[in-house]
Amino acid sequence: MQALFQIEMIQDDSTEAVELFCTHFRVSKSVRPFFLRLIEGVKEFQHEIDALIERFSENWKISRMSRVDRNVLRLAVYELLHCHDIPPKVSINEAIDIAKRFGTEDSGAFINGILDSVRISLEKENPIQPEKSPDQTPNPMGLMIDD
Repeated sequence: MQALFQIEMIQDDSTEAVELFCTHFRVSKSVRPFFLRLIEGVKEFQHEIDALIERFSENWKISRMSRVDRNVLRLAVYELLHCHDIPPKVSINEAIDIAKRFGTEDSGAFINGILDSVRISLEKENPIQPEKSPDQTPNPMGLMIDD
């Protein structure tokens, strides 16, 4: 979450920026592959992840959310969609813990509500698709992306 927060703050998601983060915050060699998997995955699927977050958050645009909440949600939604080796409840619990530590007093409940809705939808095997606008087409995952 901190790396995504930094990337957003400095508006630089280059490999060099991620490496600089790893150097300053001493990401261990054993954790580094998973760390990079999460960062690169969120970057690659950010548009789809953000659309899902907005779909399951009532009356909240992603741009109005705090940076902490937004990036915690991005990580957890990425894990729910793409890290099948991580049980969904583990991803959700970790996200809530991170939100409580770095976010506001209400962050944990806010994050829990959105992620639980995403989890339920995935478990029902309903296609998770944000509202389709005229300039969007489905990608292989069934999510809508801009052309």
